[in-house]
Amino acid sequence: MPVRRSNKPPPPGYDKIEPVIEALENELRDKVKESNLHKRNAESIWPVHQINHQRSRYIYDMYYTHNQISKRLYEYCLRMKLADAGLIAKWKKPGYERLCSTYVINPVNYKFGTTSICRVPIKDRGENAKAAQDPTTGCLGCASGKGQGELVSNIFGNKYGQNLAAVQVARDKRRMEIEAKNELERLKRLERLEREQEEVEAEDEDEAEEQEQEQPIAASASATAHVDQGESETDDNDDTDDEEDTDDEDDYGPSPAAGVWAGSKKLEAASEAIAEGDQNNGDGDGDNGDGESNSERPHKKLRAE
Repeated sequence: MPVRRSNKPPPPGYDKIEPVIEALENELRDKVKESNLHKRNAESIWPVHQINHQRSRYIYDMYYTHNQISKRLYEYCLRMKLADAGLIAKWKKPGYERLCSTYVINPVNYKFGTTSICRVPIKDRGENAKAAQDPTTGCLGCASGKGQGELVSNIFGNKYGQNLAAVQVARDKRRMEIEAKNELERLKRLERLEREQEEVEAEDEDEAEEQEQEQPIAASASATAHVDQGESETDDNDDTDDEEDTDDEDDYGPSPAAGVWAGSKKLEAASEAIAEGDQNNGDGDGDNGDGESNSERPHKKLRAE
């Protein structure tokens, strides 16, 4: 069941306090429906005063203490009876900062025209009244003053005396710290991944540059090897050809032109020796240059025959 008692939409920011208001409204409805068995006559109405106090204190602290809601939303809560405007007005006055309910300060409600015992500071009570509670609200002590909050921090001594606004603000702060920490870790993780990626890219670039530098060297080495191989083959062939040409020149001499003597120096020497031998034979004397007798060498005409 929705808490809002109007068809008009609430001001912005209501969604922040709606879960708590709704939970307290449901709690109050359940407490009203509970049985009064084994309870004192006044004790059955304690949850009503206590939940009304807690809900009003929650809205008051969210606006005045923690500045978590706007003035427009605060006035909307007062107008819609989500908070007790009379009780909040008393909290703004000195001495009533921790007042549990407006009922306990009304002299008409008590004998002798006094207030409830919960308005008496604990240090001023007698020994038998230290743990006394107000019979209407169940308050242990809502008197303001120095040290009173330390003596009785929870004026009801149960879950309805807790400061829900402070709990919610602390939870929101803790959640924001966790989110900020997670965001910082995420950014650090992204930076680390980017740095690793940059290192990998730099390594790839270095490898690519090394490969580009190695390719021209390998190509030049290959070309040099081919050139050396070609020169060696050519030099061998040239040397072989030179040797063959030298042998041919020694044996046969250069190729002669037509009508020109085709003999080499060796053949010329041999022909001259033969011519001299023929002359010696014509004279009919002696030996040749080799110590052989001329008579043994046949005459040219005889050889021709």
